[in-house]
Amino acid sequence: MMNPMWRSKSLAWTNELSVGNGVIDAEHKNLIGLANDVVDAIKARDYDDMAQAFEMLNDWIVVHFLNEEQIARAVGFDFEKHKLAQQYCLDELRFLSGELVGCNSLWCKDTVEHITHFLRKWIIDDHIIGLDMQMRPVLQKYEYSFWPNRECDKPGLLGKPALVPVSLGPPDSLQIRLQSDSGIYN
Repeated sequence: MMNPMWRSKSLAWTNELSVGNGVIDAEHKNLIGLANDVVDAIKARDYDDMAQAFEMLNDWIVVHFLNEEQIARAVGFDFEKHKLAQQYCLDELRFLSGELVGCNSLWCKDTVEHITHFLRKWIIDDHIIGLDMQMRPVLQKYEYSFWPNRECDKPGLLGKPALVPVSLGPPDSLQIRLQSDSGIYN
């Protein structure tokens, strides 16, 4: 059965996609918006915007995966299979991005449809519904605003992020390599 999200031209957040954690849900909303930016730039054949949109999406996916991993570990969710699936999808996104960037705006309609389909399927079906919903029963035992290692116990106040930049690109680059307790998403 086709996911109802696919009927619209762009990806859209619905409350049914909530995994029960405010940080993860907010990041999913952000990723959906960034994926829409990629699709819009591809459809407009705007090479510069497309390259920048892919870069932003990639960077935010890395941040999201690391935050998700920290939350999952803090609530006792086994994250190893989840992490492998995330790395595979990140690798695929980078491959497709590289292919499009290498085409310098010379891509066919089928390529546009393939990328759009991949982003919709991966973010909504595979990532949020297929992977992250597995955490929902565990996450719902915690406050919606739960964040590991809070600096204080006040509800809704989030502690420092779990991300540690280990190398930064040139100032005009958004590329960031981030490290978590269990490794680095490259």
